[in-house]
Amino acid sequence: MGELREKMLRRMELKNYSTRTIQLYLYHMKKYVAYYGKSPDRLGKEEIEKYLHYLYEQNVSRSAMTQAYSAIKFFYTVCLERTWELDKILRPKSNKKLPVVLSPQEVRNILQQVNNPKYKAVLMIVYSGGLRLSEALNLKLKDIDGNRMEIRVVQAKGKKDRYTLLSEIMLSKLREYYKKYKPSDWLFPGREGKKLSNTTIQKLFVKAKKKAGIRKDATVHTLRHSFATHLLENGCDILTIQELLGHSSIHSTKIYLHIQNTAKRKIINPLDRIIEAPYEV
Repeated sequence: MGELREKMLRRMELKNYSTRTIQLYLYHMKKYVAYYGKSPDRLGKEEIEKYLHYLYEQNVSRSAMTQAYSAIKFFYTVCLERTWELDKILRPKSNKKLPVVLSPQEVRNILQQVNNPKYKAVLMIVYSGGLRLSEALNLKLKDIDGNRMEIRVVQAKGKKDRYTLLSEIMLSKLREYYKKYKPSDWLFPGREGKKLSNTTIQKLFVKAKKKAGIRKDATVHTLRHSFATHLLENGCDILTIQELLGHSSIHSTKIYLHIQNTAKRKIINPLDRIIEAPYEV
């Protein structure tokens, strides 16, 4: 793309897009341009539709298709300043899936399988603060406020700061961890003072989950979903949970209303009503 790539990069930076978003948008534009072998300013609505349909035929994930759509739309509407028929191109429909959630006992069982104090502390703070893994690994010592019992999350998703919960047990574990590892800047430094990698923690979680005998399709991010669900089940209001998670819209948080089972546990199953004693069907 040459000059057009630099223009796109410049405008994304001016809009204060995250490094990850910039990388994804440039990646998808590179794939789009390579598909046609032409400068994108010579392409239009028909070519975009054809390319998106090509991604569909290749069984590309919905999220990747949405990213490609957004990258191409940004290029034409912001970089080329076209206001034409691009919005008439259908965005891939979202799949309505509920996130996997672990029970409190399952969370406990997973944590018990982790012996390394640093790695255990990472997983504990993800769960106890409802953090994304990237947010936990970006924490610095100054972000832990033991007086106010808060964790400051700096420039998280959407370039927003927020505060979330710091549990008493978590603070105690962090003090033990600090005495052992003596971090100086990053709370969880890796080699040569750099941050720990996401991959390291994800692999560790998979091993711990397997050792705990849990077959759910859970990842480290499941701990964040579990945090929100467990708060809701324990009586925390949905607006507070939205604030703790850093959701821009309450609609993102309301998904946990469909997961929590406090009310469901009070329901007497119709089978249990008609069969009150041991019975062979």
